[in-house]
Amino acid sequence: MRGRKPKPTRLKILTGNPGKHPLNPDEPRPEAAIPDCPPELSPAAQREWARLVATLGPLRVLTHLDRAALAAYCAAYALWAEATEAIQKYGAMVKSPTGFPIQSPYVSIANRQAEIMMRISAEFGFTPASRGRISVAAEPERTLFDQIDGPDIVERE
Repeated sequence: MRGRKPKPTRLKILTGNPGKHPLNPDEPRPEAAIPDCPPELSPAAQREWARLVATLGPLRVLTHLDRAALAAYCAAYALWAEATEAIQKYGAMVKSPTGFPIQSPYVSIANRQAEIMMRISAEFGFTPASRGRISVAAEPERTLFDQIDGPDIVERE
């Protein structure tokens, strides 16, 4: 299939449908849920998982189907963080066995993991540009009448 990837109907509803193209009524709509963290993830990846789930959970954008994509992001993040730490420790240039300076292998690892993270982050709306295309319905403001619940009313004489 050529051209842009089709935008999910849920995103079309949230961002508006400026082209007025018909929405897909038969698109699957999985229930919002927080998937379990895969045990295969490293401790650093598990920390990133917990951070993201704490942020994305209240937005109700996660489903159980997102587990693998989120795990791939977290694993890439952990490898990127490890490679970045090694670059800071050993530098971006190292000496080859023959004594000539060469680029550290950690640089290519960090770059590749950053590419993976950026691709997945656009799918979840982690980047400012991808967030700009999504709008979340604001919760209605509570009025004085909403705040008055029977037990909180104090009668004055």
